Amino acid sequence: MTQEERFDFLLKYLFAERGEFFALPDSHSERWRLFRSLVNIREPNAISAEFLEVQDAFLQEEIKERGITDGKDLLPIIDGVSLWRGDITTLKTNAIVNAANSQMLGCFAPCHACIDNAIHTYAGVQLRLECAKIMKEQGRPEPTGKAKLTLGYNLPCKYILHTVGPIVRGAVTEQNKKELADCYRSCLDLAAQNDIRSIAFCCISTGEFHFPNEEAAVIAIKAVSDWFAERQSKIAVVFNVFTERGYDIYKRLLKASI
Repeated sequence: MTQEERFDFLLKYLFAERGEFFALPDSHSERWRLFRSLVNIREPNAISAEFLEVQDAFLQEEIKERGITDGKDLLPIIDGVSLWRGDITTLKTNAIVNAANSQMLGCFAPCHACIDNAIHTYAGVQLRLECAKIMKEQGRPEPTGKAKLTLGYNLPCKYILHTVGPIVRGAVTEQNKKELADCYRSCLDLAAQNDIRSIAFCCISTGEFHFPNEEAAVIAIKAVSDWFAERQSKIAVVFNVFTERGYDIYKRLLKASI
């Protein structure tokens, strides 16, 4: 199958399982937006092996065309810690961190700009299925500051660490600060338990959960540094940012910590 043939198959399958029909747009960008919307709203129901085979080939080609950055090629700013600006779904490390919500099923809002949406979109529908299984077994929403491990599926990473950050309403509280630090510690603990040697952290809670960027970065760097000091771990850490402002904040704070 060509990439366009895969696209046609996936879109027709997703519409058919909903009992709907939609004239497929011609442009790649419009098709992508339609595909992303359909997988974003899809409930974690069983799906055919044929769909997964075509989807996996399609997504891996899409990610490859966008360009993959290998975390091993990044130069550390301080010992064991690197900084990278870009889309975390194109970063190759053992694990990446997803800023999840307490339901842990990904973002259901079509084409939403959050990292949870992007990670679930590019990983594939298997990720929501695995998360649903974990949450069914747990039987309750995921607490803030904890972490769960899943496979990365079609992403360049092998694993995804899902953590629920604190939601800031108004001024940042001491509880907010503690819970954010707990997110970083929980992810590192889980990484160590599973022999994960490199991990890329997104800027947890700074988007939809409204944690101020600079204050969150201070907490993130301190939590990781304290964890390293306590355990003498050799896990390589990448702080992943998406904006120039975020990059400037982390670069300044990391250099100041030397």
